[in-house]
Amino acid sequence: MTNWRALAIAAAAAGALAVLGARPVHATLEMQKGAKEAGFAEATNCMYCHGEKLPKKGAATFNERGKFLVDQKAAKKAEKVDVSWLKEFKPATK
Repeated sequence: MTNWRALAIAAAAAGALAVLGARPVHATLEMQKGAKEAGFAEATNCMYCHGEKLPKKGAATFNERGKFLVDQKAAKKAEKVDVSWLKEFKPATK
């Protein structure tokens, strides 16, 4: 019984660390403003990078541009998205 209890505690601790250690990815008005200042005048609303007009924290979907930024954040091991990375974005041709 003690082994199961220790296992349950370890699993709960690991789960808590995973949740607390995960950094959320979400847009801010500052990011939108930064995109405009970086020369992306078409960044007028959330749908510039998201799949919905008003993304909810933790439930947002990303369009191709947003996925690019999330991928860049992971690849660069950055703490937050840098909108200047959009200068490297090349949309897929249809």
